Amino acid sequence: MSKLRILVPVKRVIDYAVKPRVNKAQTAVEKNNVKHSMNPFDELSIEEAVRLREAKKPVEDILAFSAGPAKCQDTLRTAMAMGCDRALHVVEEKQELEPLGVAKLLQKVVEDEKRNLVILGKQSIDDDANQTGQMLAGLLNWPQATQASKVEIDESDNVTVTREVDGGVETLRAKLPMIITTDLRLNEPRYASLPNIMKAKKKPLEKKSLKDYGLDVENRLKTVKVQEPPPRQGGGKVEDVDGMIAKLKELGAL
Repeated sequence: MSKLRILVPVKRVIDYAVKPRVNKAQTAVEKNNVKHSMNPFDELSIEEAVRLREAKKPVEDILAFSAGPAKCQDTLRTAMAMGCDRALHVVEEKQELEPLGVAKLLQKVVEDEKRNLVILGKQSIDDDANQTGQMLAGLLNWPQATQASKVEIDESDNVTVTREVDGGVETLRAKLPMIITTDLRLNEPRYASLPNIMKAKKKPLEKKSLKDYGLDVENRLKTVKVQEPPPRQGGGKVEDVDGMIAKLKELGAL
């Protein structure tokens, strides 16, 4: 069985328990003075990579990666406290990268770091794009299995992935190298213990910039306006079935 050199991309997002608010200019979601944390789907990816090592698979190295402002380093330290061996941070303060730009960066990291397995969250909870893993697989021309709920790797480098689909469960099999995106039923991420948090401070965290990779990651999309959805209207009561039918006809539902 080949040694596994795993890449786990992670993203710093507004904490899932925070209700996002639109900024006054209606150009984006307000991020200042708002609690941030690691994207929950990325926690699943880290957990799965660590579990492969604990299952005695030949995991040589687990590399956590993030691109974004300096505060992303806190997210990367958390990733290392959860079990990643080292981290790579592409510092970018001016723009928030779109999925294609992130996929291009990940392609370079995979090639430079000689990765043969990428495990990443199926989407981030801020933009819900669900695109980066698929784009990365296309750029690398690697097989992919999205929305994984179970991952198994055998001695012949065959990766078997179970995923939930609308009609039930689908099982995919491919050989390494491979891209896997994670879904909520895959595992239960562990909490970083205090000793591991202290150890993570000594693990290597390398910083780079977009210029180091020489890529065109200019955003292709422009947000014209951001608005909160209108408040839901209260329901009404009817006396009987005839009243319900009359109300539905009034609303144009029948």
